Amino acid sequence: MTITQLQYVLAVAEHQNFTLAAQKSFVTQPTLSMQVQKLEDELDILIFDRSKKPITITEVGKKIVEQAKNIVNEAERIKDIVDQEKGFIGGDYTLGIIPTIMPTLLPMFLKTFINKYPKVNLIIKEQSTENLIRNIQDGHIDAAIAATPLEVEFIKERPLYYEPFVGYVPNNHRLKNLDNLKPEDLSINDILLLQDGHCFREGVINLCKASKNYDDEHFQLQSGSFETLVNLSDEGLGMTLLPYLNTLSLDAVKKMNLKYFDAPSPAREVSLIYHKSELKIQITEALRDVISGIVRGAIAFQDVKIISPISK
Repeated sequence: MTITQLQYVLAVAEHQNFTLAAQKSFVTQPTLSMQVQKLEDELDILIFDRSKKPITITEVGKKIVEQAKNIVNEAERIKDIVDQEKGFIGGDYTLGIIPTIMPTLLPMFLKTFINKYPKVNLIIKEQSTENLIRNIQDGHIDAAIAATPLEVEFIKERPLYYEPFVGYVPNNHRLKNLDNLKPEDLSINDILLLQDGHCFREGVINLCKASKNYDDEHFQLQSGSFETLVNLSDEGLGMTLLPYLNTLSLDAVKKMNLKYFDAPSPAREVSLIYHKSELKIQITEALRDVISGIVRGAIAFQDVKIISPISK
């Protein structure tokens, strides 16, 4: 039994196709198939049911795949230990970021990080929270930046900053004359929301302690853009809520429509999340230090109440 064989098993389990698994593993399909077959022969069991399309994992195969993940991760820790011992911060590092954080946070820290750690090959992927969690578990990304708490057993969360919610209230809205907002002022039925799948949407719904009812709506919005929400608000179609960092780039006219919440301001907790195995922890810590240092100067809010991103 070899680590390479286990890596091939994991590739087939993920892609449910020997040809695709071979392509992703950068070997020929016969080579990969032969190694998987050798492992099955050695163990005297079938890991994969090849009679079905797509290929399925047998019941005993599922247990082997889970154990293979642990073994491959632990094998990778050997190089990780050596790198830490040498004080080396470099190599490939894949970072996932959710869409509602990527546009504002990435430009703030990316240049500083790559200048400070030029030996790190940072690979950045924009993904939903659900995909980030799955890819952390499968080892496809090393860490992610997401709204927390997520309450996932195998994930560690290291808060980076707390980002307040800010109201964007157009002139014709019922809340326009208020100096500050309170959560009880909000009605979920006149707030423009991001499309399903965005954790900021769930945070707004949790803040309002309600679920969105489309029965009386004249339109349904499916957009992942805060800019779209602001423009629709300006057209008199409702108010919206924005993360604080998204308000910094608004022009002077639009900033006049911003309304802040009374303290404690509702806020999202933004964290660096990674697998509890802590692979490449020296790069993770370096990334956290850079981001925390930069964002600390942009967000001065301290008295906040964290709103969960988990759908209630």
